[in-house]
Amino acid sequence: MTPKIHLTVLLFLFITCQLSAQTIDSLRQKIEQIISTKKVIVGVSITGKQEKDTLYINKDRHFPMQSVYKFPIALAVLSEIDKGKFSLNQKIQISKEDLLPDTWSPIRDEYPNGATLALSQIIEYTVSKSDNNVCDILLRLIGGAKKVDEYFHTIGFTDISIKATEEEMHKEWNVQFQNWITPEAANELLELFYFNKKKLLSKKSYDFIWKVMRETETGKNRLKGQLPPNTVVAHKTGTSGVNDEGLTAAVNDIGVIFLPNVDPVFISVFVTNSKENTETNEKIIADIAKVTWDYFNAKAK
Repeated sequence: MTPKIHLTVLLFLFITCQLSAQTIDSLRQKIEQIISTKKVIVGVSITGKQEKDTLYINKDRHFPMQSVYKFPIALAVLSEIDKGKFSLNQKIQISKEDLLPDTWSPIRDEYPNGATLALSQIIEYTVSKSDNNVCDILLRLIGGAKKVDEYFHTIGFTDISIKATEEEMHKEWNVQFQNWITPEAANELLELFYFNKKKLLSKKSYDFIWKVMRETETGKNRLKGQLPPNTVVAHKTGTSGVNDEGLTAAVNDIGVIFLPNVDPVFISVFVTNSKENTETNEKIIADIAKVTWDYFNAKAK
């Protein structure tokens, strides 16, 4: 290779790298524009197949998960199922007393006097429909929030904290902040279990939980809000109430977006300390998901 050709190749590689950097920087700029005029704090984690397609905003901040934590709770329960302690077909008795009022609970609305359901159905209601009452039933079954927290620390996952039940969070505003995760860790959690890197789940449990995540019914105006119709998104949402000062602590959505002819994209968006209304908070997430979709779709062409 002559020096002239050698220099040409180096220049081409340099320009290519610069264009790639500018492209991911342009995505960051678009996201920052979405956030800049809003009275919120936002955490973002976006991960593509290539390392250069990784983007973080407030990646190490502790964001309250709210119902996002139902995904790791389900994973911890599935790990116990794989050990033989429980079974997906196992029948769980739900009493009328278990179905607390004044909390989000589709299962209470369907079975106001209680019911006996398979553990698989309990997990589905917890994750796909984000039922608060059966979430706490799962926690009691596994041995409490501390047991879930210990499971993740045991597998080397430390940037997560699960300390309180749904019932406890409903009683005291500040308790929700005990259940936190960082944006970077949220994507790591998604990737760890989607790719099953450490073989933490059996194939049966793996297939089950990702089917449940794809069937999530909540958050239609969040990650999926502006994506093309029929886009598959396996995700989990989380939402807090609004305190006396008009502050929303959590409007979240984390998940895997499946684009045509592109590797899956992992995305976690957390909105906290928001003075905006619910519509605006959800639109922030939808807008970020849309520019992310556009970026990765353009790269594939």
